[in-house]
Amino acid sequence: MHKHKRRKNTDTERSDKRNGDAQYQKIILNFMGISPKEAYNVKEIAEATELYRIISNQKIKSLLIDLIEVGKITLEGKSRFKLGGTFETFMGRIEVYRGGMGYVIMENGDDIFIPQRSLGTVLTGDIVKVRTVNLRNRENKRIGEVLEIVQRARTEFVGTLKHESRGPFYVVPDDATISFDFFIRREELKEAKVGDKVYVQVTDWDNRTPECNVIDVLGKPGEHEVEMHAILLNYGFNPKFPEEVQRFADSISEVILPEEIAKRRDFRPITTFTIDPVDAKDFDDALSFQLLENGNYEVGIHIADVSHYLKAGTVLDMEAFKRATSVYLVDRTVPMLPEKLSNFLCSLRPHEEKLTYSAVFELNNKGEILGEWFGKTIIYSDHRFSYEAAQEVIEGKQEGPFRDELLKLNEIALALRAARFAKGSIDFDTDEVRFELDENDKPIRLYVKERKDSNKLIEDFMLLANRRVANFIGKIFEHPPLTFVYRIHDRPDKEKLGTLQEFIKHFGYEENLAEMRDPAEALGNLMRKIAGKPEQNIIEKIAIRSMAKAVYSTNNIGHFGLGFEYYSHFTSPIRRYPDVMVHRLLTQYLDKDYRSFQEKLEVECKHCSKMEKTAAEAERSSIKYKQVEFMSEQIGKEFKGVISGVKEAGFYVEMPETLCEGMVPIHLISDDFYHYDEKRLTLTGKHSGRVFRMGDEVMVKVLRTDLAKRQIDLEVVLDKMVKTKTSIKSEKGKEKVKVRRKH
Repeated sequence: MHKHKRRKNTDTERSDKRNGDAQYQKIILNFMGISPKEAYNVKEIAEATELYRIISNQKIKSLLIDLIEVGKITLEGKSRFKLGGTFETFMGRIEVYRGGMGYVIMENGDDIFIPQRSLGTVLTGDIVKVRTVNLRNRENKRIGEVLEIVQRARTEFVGTLKHESRGPFYVVPDDATISFDFFIRREELKEAKVGDKVYVQVTDWDNRTPECNVIDVLGKPGEHEVEMHAILLNYGFNPKFPEEVQRFADSISEVILPEEIAKRRDFRPITTFTIDPVDAKDFDDALSFQLLENGNYEVGIHIADVSHYLKAGTVLDMEAFKRATSVYLVDRTVPMLPEKLSNFLCSLRPHEEKLTYSAVFELNNKGEILGEWFGKTIIYSDHRFSYEAAQEVIEGKQEGPFRDELLKLNEIALALRAARFAKGSIDFDTDEVRFELDENDKPIRLYVKERKDSNKLIEDFMLLANRRVANFIGKIFEHPPLTFVYRIHDRPDKEKLGTLQEFIKHFGYEENLAEMRDPAEALGNLMRKIAGKPEQNIIEKIAIRSMAKAVYSTNNIGHFGLGFEYYSHFTSPIRRYPDVMVHRLLTQYLDKDYRSFQEKLEVECKHCSKMEKTAAEAERSSIKYKQVEFMSEQIGKEFKGVISGVKEAGFYVEMPETLCEGMVPIHLISDDFYHYDEKRLTLTGKHSGRVFRMGDEVMVKVLRTDLAKRQIDLEVVLDKMVKTKTSIKSEKGKEKVKVRRKH
């Protein structure tokens, strides 16, 4: 009995030893994986991993020998060890983040983590060749190293010219993901002065500090025009079109020939109007309306026929594809097409005949489709409504022209909307920030762009056209399958839905998002429950973050967010190149030309998706800049806010009154030492038990702003704390985690 008991203890001890050795080996491999090309001796490994605090160097050497035997490391020379094992090589596009790390994006979702030490001069968008090892980081991502930069995404950058006494001139890039500066020779400065914001081109990447020359001097940092121009250039959007492109656009005839009209269905006698923002200059779409003899309604959704003027292969077309999208900053639009097309030839302006591409539907009062037709048309717009004017008519505050048509269209739109939501479409009604600028372009007011029935009316009919065009090609057309450009949106990741589920519990919502067979239904229910609540905006933001991103593709998987089996973009060819691609394909198939070039189109889809993302980043950058500029005038003022994110370094607070977000650094929370719980995303006071978590309401004071870094620093006002959503008491006694001490 005694021996048996002793043997059990020995087995346990052996098991503990094996587990301990495996843990130590994992620490060693993770360290060596940071720079797989490097070789280290035992002492270097012991110090770098801090294992010398726990085990002897002799023990570390023994662990290394074991790793050699299983093929995970190799011996170099007599005493140096290097990562070995099975290496795999991949090629892909890399995304680099603040803090100096990157991920090579893989199509299967198993992205490769690249540590800072392996990045060198690699930048976001570069195509790189990487090597991976049999290691993963804390996020369970494979670890890799960059072997080669196959293709540079960009060679032109915006930054500020600096000069140290008796030192070289150099440019500090605006892009915070770039962790190095650019060297510049005195003779390459042109007219630039130290402190100027400059646009530069890198001419030599071979040195540790790449070398550049000045393309253009933008002006002094902090000036509105300089900063907006810098944002555009930094994201690769030039406000000016190349001269040859501008000349080509100017040469296009404005005359609509009779033989062209003869090829088209004529809608000029039918009541037609546009509804757009009051300051819009390019009108992509118009609606026509008429009562049919059978009592149903014919609604025409007429889209500018950009493809008539934008011929494939021309310099104009190549420039439009390169841009792929119009860009919208806080105070300006940089169009995809030159002004002659975007604001005149293709714009469906009132009281002018225009060439259009149309989706025409026979509908009843319930919004049910009884017939449809797609093809090229000509229209005459009888009236231009602004959203505000149309809303006045809908609300009965104004009579005006085409009142009956507008009211009936709104009635049908309401029916379309209800049917869409009933079939699983999710209503994300996120706030869009707008600015009121003074005569010096300083922001004096921030406000939310409100979506009313007039906005939703247009959205509903555009969604109808986009959906039915895609359905026509993908499902109904008599010669399937045909290659087409779809707008796709994948189902959300179950793990991310689980994170969202935990987050909304803090607001009292018990939706079982991660386990639902139909997550769209669960998310739709959640959106309806939070509508109009104080927490609506932040929950919608977190919900959107949990979603996949919608992209363009020839491989249709449906659109999860909208609940559509087939969906495309047909309705905005003035500002989106994929819509032009859709028009061309639809024309080709209607003309019974069924050739397809799927591989070429898929490459073009990827480019358009990338440019759409880049344009959105530029827009957010301009918004963030003006928000920080606005808050620069609010130093010392206090605001109510909601915690919108928690990190080890502190927490982010969104302030509804100003529509801005800032950060409370942990070292400025002066009442206690705070522990960060990575799993629960909380900061907990060591002595007080005070908890800061996402969704909690807090009172904050604006401490300082940094326009260059787009940062707002806040301080939590502890004696004016708003009651949190969760009990402080419930957090006491829970597992303590890594301590971040206040300074």
